Amino acid sequence: SQFDRTTKSLSSESFPRSIPKAHNLRVFSFSEIRRASRDFDPLLAIDSSSFADVYKGTIKPADGKGEPLVVAIKKLHKDSVQGQKEGLAEVQFLGVVEHPNLIRLIGYCAVNGEREIPRLLVYEFMQNKSLEYHLFQRAFPPLPWKTRLQIILGAAQGLAYLHEGLAVQFNPKLSGFGLAIEGPMAGDTHVSTDSDVWGFGVVLHEILSGRRSIDRELPQAKEILLHWVKRSLAGSKKFISIMDPRLGNQYSIVAAREIAKLADACLLTSPEGRPKMSEVVERLKQIIQVSEEGSADKMESHPEASESEIKAGEPETNSNTAEIMTPDP
Repeated sequence: SQFDRTTKSLSSESFPRSIPKAHNLRVFSFSEIRRASRDFDPLLAIDSSSFADVYKGTIKPADGKGEPLVVAIKKLHKDSVQGQKEGLAEVQFLGVVEHPNLIRLIGYCAVNGEREIPRLLVYEFMQNKSLEYHLFQRAFPPLPWKTRLQIILGAAQGLAYLHEGLAVQFNPKLSGFGLAIEGPMAGDTHVSTDSDVWGFGVVLHEILSGRRSIDRELPQAKEILLHWVKRSLAGSKKFISIMDPRLGNQYSIVAAREIAKLADACLLTSPEGRPKMSEVVERLKQIIQVSEEGSADKMESHPEASESEIKAGEPETNSNTAEIMTPDP
C-alpha cells in the first residue's frame, strides 16, 4: 500500500549509519501523553499546522522526583507524509545534538501499530513565546533593537551549527512553528542548505521592518514584504522608510543598513552566491559591534521617516521585484 511504501522510505535505514540512535530521549506511553495534555484539551492548544498540532502539557520528571515539567507536545497528523518525515527525523537527529540555540527534544511516543513512527514529540516549553508573537502581535511592547540583534545572531549560530558544525551535516527547514530537519539519504555526501540561507534572509527583513513576509491585510501593492524592501535599498535615502516604526529612532541606522545588505546577500537568486551561515555569523558579530559602539552613528541622527519618504518607498508592481523572491529548489 501507499502507507507501507511511505513508511519504508522513512525508515531508519534511510538515515546515515554514522548517526547514533537517540539514547537520551524518554519514550512515553500514549496514556502518559494523554494525561500530560489533559486528553489533548483544546484549551491547551498553542499552535497548529497542516501536519501537526501543538499542546502545552506537564510531565513528571524521569526519576519521579521534583516538580512537574512544563512541556510542548506536538501531535503529528496520521495522514501527513510531512508529519511522518518530521517525526522520524527529529527523533533521529534532535535526540543526539545539543546547542543553546536549538530547542531541546525531551522524548517521543510511537503509537502501536504504526511501525514505530513517532506520532507525539515532547519538547521543552518556550515560556516567552515565539519571535512571531513578539514581533507581530501589537499586544506586546516592541522588541528593543538590542534584543533583535541578539535574536538574529542566536538564530544564525543555531543554523551554522546544523550546517557546518557536525560530522554529518543536516538540512534544517524553517516551518510554520518549528524546525523540521531532513538528513541526507544513504550514499549522499552533500545536502544543499541554500534554501535555509534564503529563508534566513527573509527573517532578517521581517525583524528590521516588523512586518510579516506576506500580509494579506495590507493593500495588494504592499502585502509582499520583499517587494517593499526591494524599492528601498540599504544604501538609499529611502531605506529608513522600511524600518519598524515602533522602534522610533532607538536603533543604529548604520547597523540596520548592514543587516539589510546581509539579508539581500542571503536572498540572491543564485544559490552559489549566497554566504554560508558561518560567514553570516561572523558578519553579524561585526555589525553588532558597530551597533554597540555607535560612535559614528548617533541615534538622534536619523529621525523617523517623513511621509514623503514612506510614499517614495512604496513598491511598484514590476518584473524586477521577483528577482529575490524564488530560490532554486
